[in-house]
Amino acid sequence: MFACAQIYRRFSTSQSVLDRMRVAIIGQSTFAGEVYKKLVKDGHKVVGVFTVPDQGNREDPLATMAAADGVEVFKFKSWRKKGVALPEVLEKYLSVDPELNVMPFCSQFIPMEVINHPKNKSICYHPSILPRHRGASSINWTLMCGDKKGGFSIFWADDGLDTGPILLQREVDVDPNDTVDTLYNRFMYPEGIKAMAEAVTMVADGTAPKIPQPEEGATYDPMLNKKELCKVNWDQSAEGIHNFIRGLDSSPGAWTVKLFGSKMFTGSVSDGREVEIEGLSAPGIIHKDGLLLTGKDGQKVNVSRLSVDGKMMNASKYGAAAEAMEAIELTAEEQEVAGKLKETWKAILNIEISDDTDFFKSGAGSMDVVRLVEEVKEKAGVSLENEDVFMATTFQEFIQVMVRKMRGGDEKPVFEFDAVKMHVNNMDISFAHQLFIDGQFVDATGGRFLKSIDPATEKLICDVHSASKDDVDKAVQAAKKAFYQGPWGSMNARDRGALLFKLADLMDEHKEELATIESIDSGAVYTLALKTHVGMSIDTWRYFAGWCDKIHGSTIPINNARPNHNLTITKKEPIGVCGLVTPWNYPLMMLSWKMAACLAAGNTVVIKPAQVSPLTALKFAELSVKAGIPPGVINVLPGTGSVCGQAIADHADVRKLGFTGSTEIGQVIMKSCAVSNLKKVSLELGGKSPFIIFSDCDLDKAVRMGMSSVFFNKGENCIAAGRLFVEDSIHDEFVARVIEECKKMVIGDPLNRGTAHGPQNHKAHLDKLLEYIDIGVKEGANLVYGGTRVDRPGYFLHPTVFTGVEDHMFIAKEESFGPIMVISKFGNGEVEEVVARANNTEFGLASGVMTKDISKALLVSEKLDAGTCFVNTYNKTDVAAPFGGFKQSGFGKDLGEEALNEYLKTKTITFEY
Repeated sequence: MFACAQIYRRFSTSQSVLDRMRVAIIGQSTFAGEVYKKLVKDGHKVVGVFTVPDQGNREDPLATMAAADGVEVFKFKSWRKKGVALPEVLEKYLSVDPELNVMPFCSQFIPMEVINHPKNKSICYHPSILPRHRGASSINWTLMCGDKKGGFSIFWADDGLDTGPILLQREVDVDPNDTVDTLYNRFMYPEGIKAMAEAVTMVADGTAPKIPQPEEGATYDPMLNKKELCKVNWDQSAEGIHNFIRGLDSSPGAWTVKLFGSKMFTGSVSDGREVEIEGLSAPGIIHKDGLLLTGKDGQKVNVSRLSVDGKMMNASKYGAAAEAMEAIELTAEEQEVAGKLKETWKAILNIEISDDTDFFKSGAGSMDVVRLVEEVKEKAGVSLENEDVFMATTFQEFIQVMVRKMRGGDEKPVFEFDAVKMHVNNMDISFAHQLFIDGQFVDATGGRFLKSIDPATEKLICDVHSASKDDVDKAVQAAKKAFYQGPWGSMNARDRGALLFKLADLMDEHKEELATIESIDSGAVYTLALKTHVGMSIDTWRYFAGWCDKIHGSTIPINNARPNHNLTITKKEPIGVCGLVTPWNYPLMMLSWKMAACLAAGNTVVIKPAQVSPLTALKFAELSVKAGIPPGVINVLPGTGSVCGQAIADHADVRKLGFTGSTEIGQVIMKSCAVSNLKKVSLELGGKSPFIIFSDCDLDKAVRMGMSSVFFNKGENCIAAGRLFVEDSIHDEFVARVIEECKKMVIGDPLNRGTAHGPQNHKAHLDKLLEYIDIGVKEGANLVYGGTRVDRPGYFLHPTVFTGVEDHMFIAKEESFGPIMVISKFGNGEVEEVVARANNTEFGLASGVMTKDISKALLVSEKLDAGTCFVNTYNKTDVAAPFGGFKQSGFGKDLGEEALNEYLKTKTITFEY
């Protein structure tokens, strides 16, 4: 009780001291206003606020905040004339009788009669580590001089130029690409407000030190209010040029033309054009990301923005004719957000806002940009950069930029490419045949091409550019930039989901065209392509779009470090750049199964589609641009496995690889992933899926399921039943009925709506299947149907049925990946025996059981060693159900919630309090 009373008396005493502390605030800007609010919150009594006159109808934020609280506000254009205090100004100041002057941001010269009047004198905020960079442009000079340390000082004002004793200082490391804005936003602004409040409390408590400034290391830097001081000296290193430009990154800007947004540049530019820059010995290079400038040391600086004749522009457009950008028509929701932001502009500028109101010409400054960016984040849910405001200065331009950000992109890209156009399947179709890198279709650098052949006619569709190792590196760098620097990495999960939903909708709109391209490129029967190849792809994108904002970690109870407490949480985070290598049997669907989960998790992608069937992947890339997916997020590289695929597996900046293909190539891929950088890998590999048909099954359904399990998609199906085990008592009838169904199958043009069986994907695969059949015959299996090529143009193979297949035979152990049914008999009632035979394989992708006995179904499905087991059905995959194999069929999952974990990493964070 006594202790509590003592604490209360100490608190009351401290509070009464604060209440007696009469503070005058002399300054301006949002920064000064935030200091005012913090002092009031801390219990200090602000007796007067002294700031600058209104600019037009625009009142300084400090004045607005104080007036709202009923604090007396004074607005002086000047405090003195010819060095002498103005009597009328001095009289008004003395009327509030402060005990401390607080000067958080003061651009005026304050007379010494004011500085020294309060009993506690005056304290002032200065944005440098005094005595270095005394003067009005100190933070600019901190950057222009390349200082590795920056910060601020709070000092006791005297009659010198920032020479008074130090009260406190705070330091921060200066990053190589920091600007005035970034330093203010991350340190000078938030930490400065807290430090000013701390300094006032120290004065009130009588604990504020007065440390004389040393003269050693002191600099007096001129105010950057003259044009000649802002002219770039080109006769210095690239780093020196970069430091000078970034130090002037807000007004006035470095010139010959005014330069903004400087960063040191490494790498190469293959598509730049030269432009003369006054005073620069080497020509500047205009490229898609800005203007490259070369220092005398040969290093380069990249500048992203220019101001030419007072108009801000992307540096990449310098010297080119301006391109008109098509205006976006706003939705009702976007119009509502625009209305809210018009009120924000009005509050900042204190004028009525029209479409052509210019933010900066109406008096806005750099701190107003900070406020606007923060309010956009709050009201529109998107993150703008300060640069976005500088580039779109009128309200109409600003709203267009904001809405593009809301829709997931920065601006409408220039998107032109050399399309292949055809009239086929009673429709006009078009698709690209180049590589897709960083949002554009581009030629391969190696000059190599792939032949895209229509398997139904054996005719050339087109030549497709084949990616080189250099192309892979360009794509990976684009994906890396999109993840770490572009909008994708910082985008809200819900906004990312909206873009994926839009992509799915566009795929739905183009589904007939996509199915047609899939059919002529891979041989898929059009109706099946429409339903499965394309239809399930669309379902996959919609499913994973819905997951984007539902990825979350957990809270874990751990032992506390007494007497403290601990809290442990986990976060699910994207991995970064992911490589995908997909097969030729379901070109679009395999792309979708992997990429949808990958993008939903927040990653970026470089994908190599199968070299024999790349066209729907390239059409998909085109649709991704129309959906607003930012450049670099998706990169599509047709190419060979030995060059393009291997380069993706070997690349040190690829952090995850998803592969579907043969077990042999999967082993090579896994080794490359380990040797390169231990990248995470998931593999969906070969299969020899057993399908056990018991005599107590529904035989009609068993025949249908048996046919589907083998002949679906011409047998080019990763989960195809590689071996059917049929119980002895129904074996002969089952075989007879299967042969009758095979005879009914319509083989022919895959675009014909009545066709049930199309051509094999490519010539080499057809030859491999014929060899497989020949081996089966030579080993003594009974070829009871088919086994030959169809006598017509195209890579058509008759559905083939083998019986009498024994366990030791090649076709009993090896996958055909074609329309070849391999039937083995098992004895009546031999449940355990047939399961053992089914499991006697190194593969474990899928399996199936046909029986009416639920106990038998449960037992057998439990014992079968495969990632998927179908009971009384087959091929029934769904986007919500995880898919993946065991043993040498690989590891990792596509589809379902589990697929997301393949493209996420878990971070554990432990707090102590």
